Amino acid sequence: MSTKSIELVCVYCKHRMPYDRPQPHVPNAARTSWRAHYDLDALRRGRWIDQIRGRYPNIWRYHELLPLHDTANIVTLGEGGTPLLRAENLGSMLGLRNLYIKDERQGPTGSFKDRQAAVAISVMHELGINEAVVASTGNVAIAYAAYAARAGIKLWAFVTSLVPGDKMREIAIYGAEVIKVTGTYDQTKVVADSFAKTKGLYVDRGIKSIAAVESMKTMAYEIAEQLNWRAPDWFVQSVSGGMGPIGVVKGFRELKALGVVDRIPAVAIAQSAGCAPMINAWQSGQPIATPVENPETCIATLSTGNPGRAYQLLYDIMNQHGGTATSATDEEAFTALQILARAEGISVEPATAVAFAGLFKLVREGTHSPGRRGGDQLLRPYLPGGKTHPGRPVAASRRCHPGRQTHQPAHRRSAQRPGTD
Repeated sequence: MSTKSIELVCVYCKHRMPYDRPQPHVPNAARTSWRAHYDLDALRRGRWIDQIRGRYPNIWRYHELLPLHDTANIVTLGEGGTPLLRAENLGSMLGLRNLYIKDERQGPTGSFKDRQAAVAISVMHELGINEAVVASTGNVAIAYAAYAARAGIKLWAFVTSLVPGDKMREIAIYGAEVIKVTGTYDQTKVVADSFAKTKGLYVDRGIKSIAAVESMKTMAYEIAEQLNWRAPDWFVQSVSGGMGPIGVVKGFRELKALGVVDRIPAVAIAQSAGCAPMINAWQSGQPIATPVENPETCIATLSTGNPGRAYQLLYDIMNQHGGTATSATDEEAFTALQILARAEGISVEPATAVAFAGLFKLVREGTHSPGRRGGDQLLRPYLPGGKTHPGRPVAASRRCHPGRQTHQPAHRRSAQRPGTD
């Protein structure tokens, strides 16, 4: 049984409370956003970095910095330990000497959401929860369904009507109950919450969940370790709700506090132009994003119209550590998808391709260029990869709307491999 000390701190009011054991519901969760804090001084004195060197390369090698008290409750499918690939050909095309791709296609369900599911389901297992509800645009539900099956937890997965049929079948094959909601992702979350309340079930709250955000830190730990304990200058990711970069920055902050890295990377986020509330707010200099009521994108994974307080956190992060935001149309994403495949032999999902399309724009604008931050420092953007059928570019005049899957790009069996938050 772990004796580690975990404290919860509200990122807004700084109120603190002990985390003696995982709790299914955090008090005042609607008005606060909790983050877990660990005894980093003790880990530093205990030479934690030396301790992890001989451990198996998955996310649980960092278990002292994850919100699970007893490692006997770990539910794992071998998640984490994914390769960091140097994209020499694409980097040469863009004039970037050190461009790396964190290949999250190698996860158990082919998604970086496996990290989230592993930690979240492990915490549920430790709590003794045997039935849970999740809302998703597809990839989270796939990962949660797989891990829930392994833990013996019954899962109710609420998905938007834009989620491709093969992803719904993937969720169902693990034994989860799949409920399709004709509406946006934000509307789907409302339906899921209402169902959970009526049935008295635990509902996973994504970015509001301690376990979910903490799981994303493991990407920072792995990237730093794979770069010989150095932090990249830039971290680039396409986002929907924003959990990925928020968790990754927390991870790098912890590594810096431990004396392992000397900097926090700047963050560049990209969204689909048809659903870009964060980008619109950032470019207007606003700390609060105006929700997009009717997303107009074929990329269902990036259809979160209301990022809520997640954007406020990202806004603060990008102002503190440096950063930028850009958007890409569906057509630009499909073009980037093909460029990446032909340059590096890596096939990604359209949602991941939005990050690459955004990177291309930032390079053209001069935001990403050799030596942009700190003279001769290396530029190492991170882009979580994901494999899927490239599909067909969508005509500029055509848009996808909830409930109309006729405009959704064709997918095949491996479609459940995202590269977005």
